[in-house]
Amino acid sequence: MTGVWRWRHNPLRRATDRAEAWLALTAFLLLVVAAPALGWLCGARTDGALQAAVRAQRAERHLTTAVVVRRVAASRLGADPEISSGRVAQTAVVARWHAPDGTTRSTVVSTDSRDAKPGAKVRVWTDRKGSPALRPMDAPTAHTHAVLAGFGAAMLAALLIECGRRLIVRRMTRRRCTELDRAWAAVGPDWGRTGAGS
Repeated sequence: MTGVWRWRHNPLRRATDRAEAWLALTAFLLLVVAAPALGWLCGARTDGALQAAVRAQRAERHLTTAVVVRRVAASRLGADPEISSGRVAQTAVVARWHAPDGTTRSTVVSTDSRDAKPGAKVRVWTDRKGSPALRPMDAPTAHTHAVLAGFGAAMLAALLIECGRRLIVRRMTRRRCTELDRAWAAVGPDWGRTGAGS
């Protein structure tokens, strides 16, 4: 705002100076108002979509009690991207359980249970048909993803606004230099000569 005010009554003001000051003010207002608003809108919509996905996954996936048949591999430290609890020790085991239709299912699953000996009971996630499924996403993880999406959208909007401002200023500077070169070419050859009419 000071740039716009400063150039208001300055006798050395050029049209490009005033335009550049207005451009800076417009870019500043867009950075302060539009970028955060876009980030909030993107974050809110993403959160709504992810919360719907959380509810759908919770409705489709269920915890089932399975019996360990045998251990497949040693414990390993893994991170499940769908939960916010971070890293947990995972053990791969062959487990057996009953599907909702009464059939027996048996396959390799990962469990975070400390007791993975044959005959131990572990909890596994299954879908409606009784097939193994991934753990459903939890609400805090969905909120975290939505906040990150909103922040990313705001930062991207700010970057685009600043890049646009810099490109316009660069074009204005080139035009100003071109006009200055033309004016200098018209006056420069006679500069300082006696009797040259200047």
